[in-house]
Amino acid sequence: MELSSVILTTGSSVVFFRLINAGVSKLPMPESACRNAGKWRNISTSFVHSFITAIWAVLCFFLHPQMAEDLIETHSVFSHALVSFSIGYFIYDFFDMVANQTLSQSWELLFHHLVVITCFGLSVLSCRYVGFAVVALLVEINSVFLHLRQMLRMANIAEGTLYRVNSIINLGTYVVFRINTLAWMTRWLVLNRDKVPLLAYTLGSVGMAIMTVMNIVLFCRLLRSDFLKSSKTKKEKEM
Repeated sequence: MELSSVILTTGSSVVFFRLINAGVSKLPMPESACRNAGKWRNISTSFVHSFITAIWAVLCFFLHPQMAEDLIETHSVFSHALVSFSIGYFIYDFFDMVANQTLSQSWELLFHHLVVITCFGLSVLSCRYVGFAVVALLVEINSVFLHLRQMLRMANIAEGTLYRVNSIINLGTYVVFRINTLAWMTRWLVLNRDKVPLLAYTLGSVGMAIMTVMNIVLFCRLLRSDFLKSSKTKKEKEM
């Protein structure tokens, strides 16, 4: 993709997700979520991005399997467009959080988005490491269930079969598509150190370190909230 195509795809993505956000505001909203309508719209829009990106990332490797053998140089227009599309989402989401949330509520995600926009931006502009970026986007498979969990909680459906099944799938995909994928990406970066320029290696290493800490913290929160806490409550009821 040429620079003009990258700008067009990224810009169109920003507009697309802004329209999704506006569209969600026209749909019926759970009464319990009305007091934080901005967050409900944000999470719903993020759910749409995760759903689209999860399918798109899998298709990238299915339609162009040779990309898995060379994550630096080999990629397709389809995968390049995916990374550009995701940059647009992260730009949209960054400004949406700035406008609707306090810094204390969103600083972690804002910092995360800046790191992703920088790394993905360098990838699409240089046309290198696109495959590596697509691997990173496989985490969106887990994000589908992570965002669904937030929506269920905001709708006061934090109990019952639907929430329990989603919690189990969420934790399972978290381990497979976040923790394992991140570990694999870190290992790949170390093994290919001699093929990666110092700047890219430094950015990648810092990004991986930040993501590792954030993922471990979030995993502990999910485990405590959805499993350890519920087990403790059940035991107290039995007593």
